Amino acid sequence: MIEKVNPSHPDKVADRIAGAIVDLAYTKNDNPKIAVEILIGHGYCHVIIETSESFEFEEINKIVNRLAPGIELDLSVVKQDVNLANNQVGSIRCGDNGIFKGVPLRDIDIKLSNIVRDIYSKYPYDGKYILDGDKLIICQSHVEKDILLDEYPSSIINPLGYWTGGVNVDCGATNRKLGSDMAQSVTGGGLHGKDLSKADVALNIYVFKKAQEENRVVELSCAIGDEYVDGKPYSEIVEEAREYINNIGGFEKFAEWGLY
Repeated sequence: MIEKVNPSHPDKVADRIAGAIVDLAYTKNDNPKIAVEILIGHGYCHVIIETSESFEFEEINKIVNRLAPGIELDLSVVKQDVNLANNQVGSIRCGDNGIFKGVPLRDIDIKLSNIVRDIYSKYPYDGKYILDGDKLIICQSHVEKDILLDEYPSSIINPLGYWTGGVNVDCGATNRKLGSDMAQSVTGGGLHGKDLSKADVALNIYVFKKAQEENRVVELSCAIGDEYVDGKPYSEIVEEAREYINNIGGFEKFAEWGLY
């Protein structure tokens, strides 16, 4: 059993806005410190940014209205806690306490991911999907049930009928769809709205990749200030995550689908 949402689901819109703000931070500094939380819905987008960088209201408003047109921005930008900031002085150290697990993707995970991407390429609107054995549930907004039944005839489609979805119908919040982002690799740490020094980003990417490469479950833990994790400098893990994010196209693109 697995669940997947598409990039227009309100929770993913929140993740994408957070990712775009992190991308902006990286245009200001090669190693910014930033943590972003988004709550969006019903005409408003509430944004809280803890950061080492400076942001103008219009910079953030431009991002919000590109990804959620017509939404009113409520913005709070505060400096990162001085003790957390000092943790990174002189070298890149682990920025989180946490337990991290990477699990090899199953056929069912890959199958649903491909189905969702195919549907979204044709109907780029809010949607949520579940695959449980041979049972496929498709909840896709802005498309008639009969159209999807032609493509997926044995599926359960839009049980309540036609719907519109989106951030003017529902609310979204950062890191609320970790199951969709990480399959069975879900732990406590959210992937989105954070810089690469945060283990929630770098170590989640690292253990997920390692699990796929070695075809086994990988579990690691870390504490704030650790300079070595899994027998290697934490700075190397950060650089591996940086390469991964850059190859995808940035943090906003990463937020669209997560790790798979």
